[in-house]
Amino acid sequence: MKYVLVTGGVVSGLGKGVTASSIGLILQACGLRVTSIKIDPYLNTDAGTMSPFEHGEVFVLDDGGEVDLDLGNYERFLDIKLTRDNNITTGKIYQSVIDKERRGDYLGKTVQVVPHITDAIQEWIERVAAIPVDGKDGPADVCVIELGGTIGDIESMPFIEALGQFSYRVGAGNFCLVHVSLVPVLNVVGEQKTKPTQHSVRGLRSLGLTPNILACRSTKKLAEDVKDKISRFCHVPVENVITLYDVSNIWHVPLLLRDQKAHEAILRVLNLKGVVKEPVFGEWIRRAELCDKLHDPVRVAMVGKYTGLSDSYLSVLKALLHASVACHRKLCVDWVPAGDLEDITAEENPDNYERAWKLLKGADAVLVPGGFGDRGVEGKILAAKYARRNRIPYLGICLGMQIAVIEFARSVLGLKDANSTEFDPNTPNPCVIFMPEGSKTHMGGTMRLGSRRTYFQDLDCISAKLYGNKKSIDERHRHRYEVNPEMVEQLEDAGLRFTGKDESGSRMEIIELPTHPYFVGAQFHPEFKSRPGKPSALFLGLIAAACGQLDVLLKKEVPKVHSINSSNGKTLIKHKFTNGPILANASFEVYCNGNGIHV
Repeated sequence: MKYVLVTGGVVSGLGKGVTASSIGLILQACGLRVTSIKIDPYLNTDAGTMSPFEHGEVFVLDDGGEVDLDLGNYERFLDIKLTRDNNITTGKIYQSVIDKERRGDYLGKTVQVVPHITDAIQEWIERVAAIPVDGKDGPADVCVIELGGTIGDIESMPFIEALGQFSYRVGAGNFCLVHVSLVPVLNVVGEQKTKPTQHSVRGLRSLGLTPNILACRSTKKLAEDVKDKISRFCHVPVENVITLYDVSNIWHVPLLLRDQKAHEAILRVLNLKGVVKEPVFGEWIRRAELCDKLHDPVRVAMVGKYTGLSDSYLSVLKALLHASVACHRKLCVDWVPAGDLEDITAEENPDNYERAWKLLKGADAVLVPGGFGDRGVEGKILAAKYARRNRIPYLGICLGMQIAVIEFARSVLGLKDANSTEFDPNTPNPCVIFMPEGSKTHMGGTMRLGSRRTYFQDLDCISAKLYGNKKSIDERHRHRYEVNPEMVEQLEDAGLRFTGKDESGSRMEIIELPTHPYFVGAQFHPEFKSRPGKPSALFLGLIAAACGQLDVLLKKEVPKVHSINSSNGKTLIKHKFTNGPILANASFEVYCNGNGIHV
């Protein structure tokens, strides 16, 4: 097993997660099998109880693991399925060591950070690195490890010590350290400053780790004299000093690494040079370039309560982007704070109220993502009501689906006090109730989590068609509340369809409004399985409906050949696509001559 460790210095938020994902992708493009591990030095056992304001979104895996959002980056870039053990936290390590101590596994020895904690970290890494995550048998070839936080943080010291020991154990040819640092450009001086990187590398060396490659974050490409200076002072070959400068979209980052031959530097350190092929990025390059060229906008109003921090909805944003690129539209997300739509805001802050409603009314589609707590709930209900009444494409995820059910019960059934018991425990019309097996005393890991199966009740519905007319699908869940099965019949009689249910038939998974162009809610989180080039079905349906392409998408019509010409020994077939997802406003030519077929 080969290991690539990615660390960060100077400041947090440099993009270590994207860098680690990009390194994994470029090694994958060289023909290697790749797995990933994220180390988070916080004491939490997992990310499940952390506020999105504190740490961004909570990403959910197939096995129900609630993990750091960077694992979402790994899954999207590498198209793999990770496990909860691929996210190591201080809490997990200490808990495992204390459990061993309580069982008497240490035979009466004094349990210490060194060697017991550091050994536990190394054993965890080796064990998890051997778990296949790409659907193939056997372990991967390379494990990319990202150490969260910044070098010098006190909470990461046990991991630094463990990784220093680990690099010695596995040997120089099996361990490569990539250090991501900052090279700022001071506006006053106007030159790239190398001192922060020098200090960061010096601190890293003092802790027993020596970087093989420096990935320098900067607003623009490093000047050659700056690279020479960094190389000289940090004792890293100049060809191993890589610039990660600002790009138009993150899909260009793996291409930056390729263009600067970062893969060759990594392969040299890992003794793999000449063993693997040159990286092939055909489809990835086309997608990155297409994303830059899109200009026809599609506006999506994101109605939530964490709108001040986009990382709170990172996977939702990525799923929207994947769908928008597939429909050849430039994604424009309008952040609408749910609380600003409420009447009380009109009295207290009329400017915010007017701005929020202007954004909502100017959108091509409305999306209400998942969330917890009662803040902003009435605003979300108003957003669902607006989308339903004005026939605006709507997608409700988890809480967003429950919101749509509550709004329907209030507006259509006339149950003015209909609500979820999460927000009003004493409501006489509980449309949404607490799950029977849920826990109200412990928060962590007590929800309905991970991949669960949804069965379509009728294939003649939008969601079933979007999923390719499958009888069932597997999607990831994260919720404590669900639609009250005792009210389902009453809701369906009024026109709301529950098109997807669980195996028991008592849990509602998907809702649709047949009289609406696109009004869909899902109890699961489809955003977690969306991938570049493989957009989530429900997100693709939302964007297609917003662009007027839904009918073509559902029918899967293939445009006919427009012309066939023969000249100069070539047979030329021209296609022009004027509509439809993926092919909107695109054209291509196919011709055949003595050298084969060309597109």
